[in-house]
Amino acid sequence: MISKVNLLLTAKAKLVCKHELGKVNIRATQGFVTIGHEPVLVENDPEQRPISGCPNTGATIKPCTSTLKVIRGYSNLIRINHRRVCLDTVTGLTDGTPPGTVRYIVRHPGQNFVSVGK
Repeated sequence: MISKVNLLLTAKAKLVCKHELGKVNIRATQGFVTIGHEPVLVENDPEQRPISGCPNTGATIKPCTSTLKVIRGYSNLIRINHRRVCLDTVTGLTDGTPPGTVRYIVRHPGQNFVSVGK
């Protein structure tokens, strides 16, 4: 049986809103653990981050401009300085319309080497 593995996210990760063109501007808050010289993202790094380029616009439609709380995607196994690391399954809601429905997701983890088994 093959077990599912998840890649760790780095500062080079590409996260987007579900409208695909909205890019989340990631910022790592720790720098002492790196993969390929890029800091690993930890708990809260994907939250409250600006989103640029969301094409979801209209008279009563608000484009995605910010990420909200992560719903899932933090490791329960690995922590850096007591903060869970981010996995390639990170997802949460954006502030776009309709409220409570538009998610942000990982398109690329920023590295393809380090993973965590489930």
